[in-house]
Amino acid sequence: MSTLSDSDKKSISESEETRSRLCGEFATITGTDSAVAQCYLAENEWEMERALNSFFEADMERVFEIEDSPERDASPKSKRKKVEDSAPGACIDLTEDKPACSSDANTAKTKQKPSEEDDNKLSLISWNVDGLDTDNLPERARGLCSYLVLYTPDVVFLQELIPPYVQYLRKRAVSYTLIEGGEDGYFTGMMLKKSRVKLLESQIVTYPTTKMMRNLLIAQVKFKGQDLCLMTSHFESCKGYAEERMKQLRVVMQRMTEAPDDVTVLFGGDTNLRDTEVAKVGLPSSVCDVWERLGKQEHCRYTWDTKANSNKTVPYISRCRFDRVYVRLATREGVPHLAPDHMALVGLEKLDCGRYTSDHWGIYCSFSAG
Repeated sequence: MSTLSDSDKKSISESEETRSRLCGEFATITGTDSAVAQCYLAENEWEMERALNSFFEADMERVFEIEDSPERDASPKSKRKKVEDSAPGACIDLTEDKPACSSDANTAKTKQKPSEEDDNKLSLISWNVDGLDTDNLPERARGLCSYLVLYTPDVVFLQELIPPYVQYLRKRAVSYTLIEGGEDGYFTGMMLKKSRVKLLESQIVTYPTTKMMRNLLIAQVKFKGQDLCLMTSHFESCKGYAEERMKQLRVVMQRMTEAPDDVTVLFGGDTNLRDTEVAKVGLPSSVCDVWERLGKQEHCRYTWDTKANSNKTVPYISRCRFDRVYVRLATREGVPHLAPDHMALVGLEKLDCGRYTSDHWGIYCSFSAG
């Protein structure tokens, strides 16, 4: 019987280590376990992107069947306002509906809603909506639409969207233009309020060394005559991917600083960043962290908080400021400036299903024109 040479043994060992690492990465991204990971990876010749696409294409449409059922569509619509005439007849704008939360929570949140849109302010929400968690996903997507009603943001940055979630938003939030940062698996997106923000163009910038299908979504828009560059991204997850995450931060900072000086640049997203990583990269002098600029208020520090948010069952407490908003103001003389003036966390109330809209809190920000 022939025996393996030392070089053969080393090759096998390295192959096993690579596959073990891939299984761990797959399980982290999809929220599954190593057995599921090994099954999908083996079926796709251990190519991560193919395996992820195969996993996410596995009939996820079913999670929204309840929202499109005849019984659901037959529910009273008398309280829903008329949407734009150009909207398809089959679409119902849930961004004009009441929140799907308990009455006490509704009362508390309604007090936070501005009485009317302020023409001199730009408002945005940035939120990882955790579309990878399909439990109660229709109710949670409806919850997102409820917050759009409450805060009427001009711009919405979303992370961890999946195709069925996007289809739902296209049908249920017709007062917004929706831009997708991908088509397969999971990806980012932007929503722009049609009555306030005009889309000029958009692009997707790839991160060449990402292991988790991450990229940067950029949109050039007009808001009240001002040129804005909007950016959102979902940086590499997990502590062990700090180097890749910092590479992605450098790409974003370069894009922000290279924008023309008559353009205000706004970035928002789930960065997964730790403060030590930001310190290593360093923010350009022209870019500011909105939370820091507004005084580092404790009540909106932690956007990932397993102590307060029970959507994920984990055996530890983790409180992190993963979700961040950065701004680079226009500097050309005579160009209006947008200065951050308010920040709050959203999604802090449980929905009727007993869960939160996401395992992340969302960030609401407003900017005053000066």
